[in-house]
Amino acid sequence: MKLIRYGNFGHENIGIQLQGKNYDLSGFKEDYNESFFANDGLNRLRQYVEDNHANLQEIPADARIGAPVARPSKMVCIGLNYLDHAEETGAAIPKEPIIFFKSTTAIVGPFDAIMLPKDSEKTDWEVEFGVVIGKTARYVEEIAAMDHVAGYVLINDVSEREFQLERGGTWDKGKGCDTFAPMGPYLVTKDELPDISNVNLWLSVNGQPYQNGNTKNLIFSVPQLVAYVSKFMTLLPGDVISTGTPAGVGLGFKPPIYLKAGDVVALGADGLGTAEQKVISFKR
Repeated sequence: MKLIRYGNFGHENIGIQLQGKNYDLSGFKEDYNESFFANDGLNRLRQYVEDNHANLQEIPADARIGAPVARPSKMVCIGLNYLDHAEETGAAIPKEPIIFFKSTTAIVGPFDAIMLPKDSEKTDWEVEFGVVIGKTARYVEEIAAMDHVAGYVLINDVSEREFQLERGGTWDKGKGCDTFAPMGPYLVTKDELPDISNVNLWLSVNGQPYQNGNTKNLIFSVPQLVAYVSKFMTLLPGDVISTGTPAGVGLGFKPPIYLKAGDVVALGADGLGTAEQKVISFKR
């Protein structure tokens, strides 16, 4: 299944994409949140769609598409998880996954604007393959890790490099600004994307291609990441792991290239759809 959420920000309804068309599922009377995933929501939703297929109403084509997961308890990100990205930034190849967090208040829809933070001069892009947890994961072994996964999402891990790298402390303050986690257009359930070891990801800015990677080049695989993170924190249903970005970020160019108001970022991944975000100036 391809799960969508649509409508005004903070007041989204749920839906599903079937054969390229988006349909309303508000009659299901739940959101795609922790409770939904924890209580066998995917199977119950599958049955609901089967029982009500003939009566589903198509969503208007101009409806805003929101992030496909209601605000999760946490969004865990993995840094420097592609060899070519680590090399372009001049960083050492990690011996264990590098963990940081994005604030859940950074999560927006796949076609919402990216707002430059106040005083930002080094806002960057990062296309990523995201994993949505479907079942509580605590000290999970790698062999069983995928049993705890509900599906996958496309993510743009927008990053302010000065805040992240030049201001001391952790990376988090350059990662969690408002609008810095565009997600979607949909959550693809695990059964629809059985081979996640060979997924192409790409990103362009103003039509200029910058990133073109593949999950086969991940340093740490999805099962490894789920197992690893679960040893340091409990992963709850609906939590998101963003697995890292391939080479081609603005920081890696000489001189670096950063986003400015008016730029348009387009990104996509095999099986996860495409997204597009316009960059706007800071506003309160």
